[in-house]
Formats: sequence, C-alpha cells, structure tokens
Amino acid sequence: MAKTDYLLKTPKGTKDWADKDMIIRDKIFNTLSNLFKKHGGVTIDTPVFELKEILTGKYGEDSKLIYDLKDQGGEICSLRYDLTVPFARFVASNNISSIKRYHIAKVYRRDQPAMTKGRMREFYQCDFDIAGQYDLMIPDSEILNILIDGLKSLDIEFTVKLNHRKILDGIFEHCGVKEADVRKVSSAVDKLDKSPWEAVEKEMIEEKDQPKEVVDKIGEFVKQKGTIKETLEFLKSKDLENKNAVEGIEEMEVLSNYVEAFEIDKYLSFDLSLARGLDYYTGLIYEAITSASAPPKDVKAKKLKDDEDASAFVGVGSIAAGGRYDKLVGMFGSKSIPCVGISFGVERIFSIIKSKTNLNSVSPNHTDVYVMAFGGGEGWNGFLKERMSIINQLWKQGINAEFLYKNKANIRKQFEGAEKSSAKLAVILGKEEFPQGNVRIKRLGQGEENEGDLVKIEEFVEKVKQQLEEI
Repeated sequence: MAKTDYLLKTPKGTKDWADKDMIIRDKIFNTLSNLFKKHGGVTIDTPVFELKEILTGKYGEDSKLIYDLKDQGGEICSLRYDLTVPFARFVASNNISSIKRYHIAKVYRRDQPAMTKGRMREFYQCDFDIAGQYDLMIPDSEILNILIDGLKSLDIEFTVKLNHRKILDGIFEHCGVKEADVRKVSSAVDKLDKSPWEAVEKEMIEEKDQPKEVVDKIGEFVKQKGTIKETLEFLKSKDLENKNAVEGIEEMEVLSNYVEAFEIDKYLSFDLSLARGLDYYTGLIYEAITSASAPPKDVKAKKLKDDEDASAFVGVGSIAAGGRYDKLVGMFGSKSIPCVGISFGVERIFSIIKSKTNLNSVSPNHTDVYVMAFGGGEGWNGFLKERMSIINQLWKQGINAEFLYKNKANIRKQFEGAEKSSAKLAVILGKEEFPQGNVRIKRLGQGEENEGDLVKIEEFVEKVKQQLEEI
C-alpha cells in the first residue's frame, strides 16, 4: 500500500470518539434523554444544514462563525450553528402552536478552536425547549429545573447564573446607552466572566464608542450578583423607571416563587453581568458554569497534549446555557410562538466526567456470555457449527454473546477472548459432554477450580438468564 502524502489527522476543532469515550458519551446522552422524557419531551430531527437565509440575522456578532456551503442547484446553504434556530423554523413550517421537544445532534462553528477550553468547530448539543403560550415564568422555571437536575444527575459541580434581557436592556438605556448601541455594549459586558472590569470598560469606551460617564454608570449595575431576592432588592433601590426594566423585575419576582417551589433556588445566582450574545433572546437568560482547578503536574508535563482531559483542568467555562426567545418563530411566519429552552454542551461535560473517571474500570464491551469449545486429539473438529447454533439461541433471547472466530479454538485463546470482551459467563461445549446433550456454564473470574454447572442443552438458556440476574 502506498504511503499517504498527507497528514493523517482529524480536521482542526474536531475529534474522534474512541470506544471508552463512547461509553461516557452514551451515559450523558441516556441520562439527559431520560430526563427530557420525564418532563414530557418528544424528540425531533432536522437537517444538518439549512438555507442560509434561515440562519442569517439570528446570532448577532456570532453570525461570522456560520459555516457556509457552496451553491448547490441554486440553493445557498449553511451548516447549522445551533439547534434553536432550526427548531424555530420547524415550529413555523409545521404550524405548531405548542410542543415540548428535545434534540441531540451536532452543530458547527467556523471558530478558532481552543480544544483545551472545550471550544470546538464540531460538537454535540442536547437541547430541550418548550414552545407555546403559557402563564408567566412557569415554563422558564421548569427549564431551570431540567438544567439543574441534569447536571446533578451527571455528578457535576456547577452554579447557574441568570439574568433577564429586559432588565439588562433597561439598565443600559437608564445609563444613557443609545438603543442602536445596546447589543454591542451587551456583547462587551458578557465578557466579564473571562475578563476584569478594567478590560471590559476599555472595550466599551475605545471600541464601542461609549462615553466614560455612561460606562461608569453601567459598572455600578453589572458588578452586582447574588440570590434572586438580593439582586431584586438592589434593582429596586435604584428606582429604575425604564419600562423594560420594570417588566423584567416583575417577571423575576414571579420566577423567585417558582424556583423555591422546585427547591432549586440555592443553585441560582442572579448576575447582572450575564448578557448571552445571541440576538434572539428576549427574556430570562441563564448559563451553568463550573470552576476548574489548576492542571496537576503530570498534565502540565505533557504540555496539555491530551486536550480532552486537560480541558477539565484548564476551565471549560459554560457547560449549558439558554433562555427565552419569544420572537424567533415569528421571523419565519405570521404567527409568533413564545419559546424557552436549554442547551447542554456535551463535549465540555464529557471532558469533566472523563477527567474523574478511572478508564481502566470502563469496558467498551457489552458481552455477557462467551461460548467456548474444549477438546482436542484425533477426530476433534472444534464444534464450530455447534458453537454457532448455541450462540444463536442466546442471541434470539436478547443475550449479548460472542465466540472465537476459529475452527479449532485454542482453550487459552478462548479465555483471552472472554477476558477482553468482559464476559461474565462462559458456555462450554466439552468434547465428551456435548454429545451427551450437556453444556457447562462457568462464572468467569473465579479461578480454574470453578468448573461451573453441567446442564442439559434444552435448559441452558434459562440457566444463563438466572445466573446473569444473580451477578
């Protein structure tokens, strides 16, 4: 075979998922899917690419990160940036008035990847959204419940920061920001989780063209954070008369009662610096963050070559985020459907879980039974056809089983195969026993002295089931 003249690697910002990685990822998917179903969610799927005009104008400054595709027969398409805009298009195009939906799929960002910070070009999102006209803040509080329950179920330490777009926009207007500048000022404030106030202040003055007295007033507000009730008291003390701010404060007061009923208020921090840069948010916004410790010496020594593991130490930032977007569906049709949702970032959650997992204890195999044949000498044919017949009976009963792909199978090689597959039981066809209508069921991992139980062939499937239930 000719040697390749190209570098054998995945594209920048992407990764392969190895067998043990898939065990961890499947656990995340299953945990979140079961949670979504518990809350009445139904799953949908949408194309991995959309018409470019569907995505255009929905993401603010982040629109530059959309992957555009070449013209195909007169249609300009782009890879989906998230699962929210395709969902809104789905709701509008199917004339849906209410739905609880979840969607687990890959999305794409034409970003400069930072693998050690969990920022990739191709990654999974797990979304749950509630669309429909309901009483104030009830769906929002349930979404927060789902967010917190999901991260607790995955054994992740976190804090949920929340804010309200109406309050934030009202604060900016109160401080003297022109309506046309609100979004660009908002994107600067959103960087306070990564940058000190001095850097954000400089950006607003020098790059966003805001007067220093306006920026100083903004600083008095966006440095405030605490419980919902503490931050509400702070806001009320400022005598905000702005219509947006007043409406947002009223909604947060309602939410405060509901999160207490769900017993999740202790996980929430009302942080006035949280802005969420996406243009389509109209109300409550939130993100879950996890703090990270410094890398241990062995990780530093490797110079963070193992990106996925290192990301858990370097700091992955936001691991889930979402908010209310009441006008997005209306952009695609005449009817506006209020929506609120949450998106879990799988790769970042995966990095955290993998860093805490002993991979030696993780088996990518799901084999329960290994079918073997013992014998030798003159006339020995390996019982290959007989092993196939036995294993077929196990498969028909839904039992995960394997055998060695060898006509005359060496005993040692069969046990090595069973160990590699992490099988719990062996069904053994002995040269003398099998012709008499018997097989032996041996529990693996208990030493050679455990010969197992001799059972009739017609009874062996039930005996296997019984023993697997006992293990």
